[in-house]
Amino acid sequence: MKIVLATDHAGFDLKNHVKEYLIKSGYQVEDFGAYEYNVTDDYPDFIIPAARVVGSSKNTFGIIFGGSGQGEAMAANRVKGVRAVVYYDGPKRIIKLSRKHNDANVLSLGARFISKEKAIDVVELWLKTPFEGERHLQRINKLDQ
Repeated sequence: MKIVLATDHAGFDLKNHVKEYLIKSGYQVEDFGAYEYNVTDDYPDFIIPAARVVGSSKNTFGIIFGGSGQGEAMAANRVKGVRAVVYYDGPKRIIKLSRKHNDANVLSLGARFISKEKAIDVVELWLKTPFEGERHLQRINKLDQ
């Protein structure tokens, strides 16, 4: 499984923390930046190229980061084939449902609202939760029509 990562300055530290975890866990990781902290960078410059890879690839997931994760998810969801969900803390059931019912292929994390430890826990759960398919598939197919 390939994981693409992208962030702006607000999620820079959390992205690097999650990246280290993913690599140690044996995932193939491609980092679309930001590669250095720059308070004036713009998230679409990093998020959209990463989302294009997810939207056009099989067995590829994206994890994107921002202050709240909201704008990043909005940017990613403009790319055909991407189903980005936002998580910045809350019930972990949301993470499971995003995979089981929505086949989410991009996870957007709000770095200002989640600890590094919780982020790792959520990423691990999200990556290991399978899509149920069946009745949910017809709904997902309608998204790309």
